[in-house]
Amino acid sequence: MTTQREIAEQLGLPVHPPKVEVFDLVANTNTDPKGHVRTVTHYAREPFGLYLARPMPGHPRIAAFESWLLPRLGLRVTRWYWHPGHEDDVDFYLDVADVEPGERQWRTVDHYLDIVVRDGRAAELLDVDEFVIAVRAELLDPETAERAMRRACAAVDGLARHGYDLPKWLRANGIELSWRGQPVQDPVPDQRTLPPSR
Repeated sequence: MTTQREIAEQLGLPVHPPKVEVFDLVANTNTDPKGHVRTVTHYAREPFGLYLARPMPGHPRIAAFESWLLPRLGLRVTRWYWHPGHEDDVDFYLDVADVEPGERQWRTVDHYLDIVVRDGRAAELLDVDEFVIAVRAELLDPETAERAMRRACAAVDGLARHGYDLPKWLRANGIELSWRGQPVQDPVPDQRTLPPSR
């Protein structure tokens, strides 16, 4: 019998095991899904998640990025910094993932679904086809797949209810993010916030 994975490969459709990343707070590194170890410029922990910033050496379009890992929401929220002339109409990129906190290391397991946020305008759910193929190929078990879809739907719904304003939606969830060079406005009461990274 031909498996779904073999069918996907025959059709040239993207199918791969869930991408795993490791964030080592002691070594100041980020091991990407391909096993490349990258130096992290800045890590900071908050009660709701982990912040990191690092350059993207050698990338043709992206110079650097900042991410927040948010375990409770099952999201990684990223802002990219583009090389001049390569800008894209993306304000935030959300990866749906299991986020596993730790004292020395954090770990994420990506669940294929992504959301592009265009501030104040739209949120677009991406890679549903890849998600479906992964589920059919049994790369995600039914419980994990359902959890991922629920997280993606909750994020898109929450963003829509808050006018596609990501900080406003997160604030309603008791989360106040701080980004490099961007002051925090209207912080959540009693919520410690990070100063911009240097």
